Amino acid sequence: MYNRFFLIFTSLLCLAGLGQDLPLSQQMANTVIAVWPDSMAVKEGKPASWNYEEGVVLEGIEGVWKSSNDAKYFDFIKKSVDFYVQPNGDIRTYKKGEYNIDNVKCGRSAIFLYKITGDIKYYKAAKLLRSQLKSHPRTTEGSFWHKNIYPHQVWLDGLYMAQPFYTDYAATFNEPSIFDDVANQLVLIEKHTRDPKTGLLYHGWDESKGMKWADNVTGCSPNFWGRSVGWYAMSLIDVLDNFPNDHPKYDTIVNILNRLAVAIQKVQDPKSGLWYQVLDKPNGSGNYLESSASAMFVYSIAKGVRKGYLPESLRAVAQKGFEGMKAQFVEKRAEGQINLKGTVSVAGLGGNPYRDGSYEYYLKEKVVSNDTKGIGAFMMAAVEVEMIPSLSLGKGKTVLLDNYFNNETRTDSTNVIYPHHYVWNQDEQNGFSLFGYIFNKNGVKTKQVSAEPTEALLK
Repeated sequence: MYNRFFLIFTSLLCLAGLGQDLPLSQQMANTVIAVWPDSMAVKEGKPASWNYEEGVVLEGIEGVWKSSNDAKYFDFIKKSVDFYVQPNGDIRTYKKGEYNIDNVKCGRSAIFLYKITGDIKYYKAAKLLRSQLKSHPRTTEGSFWHKNIYPHQVWLDGLYMAQPFYTDYAATFNEPSIFDDVANQLVLIEKHTRDPKTGLLYHGWDESKGMKWADNVTGCSPNFWGRSVGWYAMSLIDVLDNFPNDHPKYDTIVNILNRLAVAIQKVQDPKSGLWYQVLDKPNGSGNYLESSASAMFVYSIAKGVRKGYLPESLRAVAQKGFEGMKAQFVEKRAEGQINLKGTVSVAGLGGNPYRDGSYEYYLKEKVVSNDTKGIGAFMMAAVEVEMIPSLSLGKGKTVLLDNYFNNETRTDSTNVIYPHHYVWNQDEQNGFSLFGYIFNKNGVKTKQVSAEPTEALLK
């Protein structure tokens, strides 16, 4: 029995070396390293700053690192974060008092590095961002404002910027009350912005109903912007990575994801497999297929199916979407590198010059190549889709990790006592996270048991 297990496991380890062509996920990551070798100045004519756009890219590269086992990708993440995070945990260019929800996004990369390296400066940086959320202005029901300069407003974008970090922080640093807050905010934005006819969510909601773009009855902006719905879809799928499955609102979040996935499927272009800039107007004058939203939907659906949140039937939606992206948006850049075309550079509400959320507005924003939001989402999507051919290898199999006889704890540098070594989610070198990732990407379920492993339990 042991020999059979060993042969299966070593076969899974060898799969990564069987492909002849470099996966598109790695080619996209190589482009990032070539374009931004030192620091990521994402706004033309402005210096690099602590920015959500870089956070999206780094999260994409994190997936590429885990998938490829190539240290250059980890080194790039660390170098990029170290450009900002100082030894005392201060963050260059970050201003807490701005209360900009976008600036929380990069905190996930700080937590990622803390869990691997144990360097307390990353914890201090994450704690600084957590302190922003403690005093961040909210709606009367408890949703974070998008920015201090946009009072009473909640945008779909902001759910992705804050909630995955917030959940990761709760799980890593033992602050379980956060989970209630996260669930409440995910539920509230669906409650206020979901259109019962299409199942899609409007880009923004103004509690005060005072903005010119806001409907005077619902407070919603007037259109379904593709990337904003993509941000929300990714917030749901990434929150579930760290959300306790015994929490009373766990099923609520999974159900929201399922409702949204159905709505996303309905507006997928049947010919190309892609999604439009304004989702529900495929025949509208000037509307176009857009790459960042398409990548976000592919990622969210493919990952949702793999993790068991979404039905298997939706996997075809993600695969068709990714094939459409390869056909329409991907082009060769150099050896081992690609470009990603067709990403809208930005879209927002209000501000100066004023953005009214109209159909015409969304079509006026510039469409560019190698935009960070598109690149980051594309890497995430590619990593998920590249797993699909091997998922059948371990289908129906489970690897159980004993955490009863082998039950160890350790106190980290923040004085948090945590399960150590014999757990799947430990990222430092003597943890089992790499084994777990290899099993999962090949369709094997991983579980651990802290109860006495009786015969009945093992069955």
